[in-house]
Amino acid sequence: MNANVNARASDPTPLSGADLKRRIVEFARGTSTEISPHDEGLVPELAGVLPSGTTVYVAHTPKATVDDVVRVASKVKAAGLGASPHIVARRIESERVLRDALGRLRDAGVDQVLLVAGDRNPPAGEFTSTLEILASGAITESGIRKVGVAGHPEGHPAVGPEVLWSALSAKQAFADRSGTAVHICTQFSFNPGAVATWDRELAEHGIRLPVHIGIAGPTPLPKLIKFAVQCGIGASLGQLGKGLGLVGRIAGLAMAPDEMLIGLVQGAASRGTTHLAHPHFYAFGGVMATAHWLRGVVDGAFELDKGDEKFTVSA
Repeated sequence: MNANVNARASDPTPLSGADLKRRIVEFARGTSTEISPHDEGLVPELAGVLPSGTTVYVAHTPKATVDDVVRVASKVKAAGLGASPHIVARRIESERVLRDALGRLRDAGVDQVLLVAGDRNPPAGEFTSTLEILASGAITESGIRKVGVAGHPEGHPAVGPEVLWSALSAKQAFADRSGTAVHICTQFSFNPGAVATWDRELAEHGIRLPVHIGIAGPTPLPKLIKFAVQCGIGASLGQLGKGLGLVGRIAGLAMAPDEMLIGLVQGAASRGTTHLAHPHFYAFGGVMATAHWLRGVVDGAFELDKGDEKFTVSA
């Protein structure tokens, strides 16, 4: 089954050919990707491949410190890219540490962060959630004007849907009263149909925030399954466990990033309205491999196959 099967089921006239390619390029412009402090040495090379200003998220991995994240984010910004460091609530030792980190980021010209709760138990300090970070006033008082918050199109393994919707509503209220530009950056998914359903549910719950939808970059299937297991990717996970021998051709799922992009673009076109603003690519297959692939997509250096189900980026 192809990647855009769910879109095609409800749209008798899907996009095709040059029109589909144009929409893919338009959607991919403004894309973002992610590195960890471990990738610090790749920042100059990364800046030479990605379009100037491309946002690069800097993950706060378990062995990294807040100082590591601030340092690497500052280096990303200095290299001519946008930086969006992770602020992980449960890894922040105190409000003083939080405010100091945000101040140093501001001084480096960084104006965006991604807030996530994290799973450290017990937490390193007083914060257990992103809502507590927002309530502290540290974000607005630091001068950070753009904030990403987490989204889970296929649900969260440890948090129920009512809690997730309530949290998004509270974060939208923060955006409204503070004037902060808040967007949702989601966990990655392999299921365009699940994303389409969640996109509709956002409107049903009154959520207007733009969505940067998570996609796994070009990555071997066994590695994808490993990360999906670690991250608990909802409904996709059970099907993934059964599909290792199918070389990615799993009914309803898009195992390659080109298939996922096509599925998302086709689905958004069939719905007419969408919260999906840009893709956000997780570099499980390698930072530079993902960057080169992304540059090809943004530049339109790819060719659709005859069925408009996949595409190949030019070498």
